[in-house]
Amino acid sequence: MESKNSIPSDILKLQKKLCEYEINSRNYNKYKKILSKHIKKHAMKRRVNSNIKTIKIIQDLENN
Repeated sequence: MESKNSIPSDILKLQKKLCEYEINSRNYNKYKKILSKHIKKHAMKRRVNSNIKTIKIIQDLENN
């Protein structure tokens, strides 16, 4: 079970895999690109969840 601010396991696995390769090798660049996509997706998911919580709080305040 992941806590609210923990790093997802897929990102950790990619970081460990990235450490195995020599910098600027073909595989290093491939995994670096994949890792950046996962990080962007994770950041976007957190932003969306935060915005949803903000909207719910505003709606609750308007209703009361």
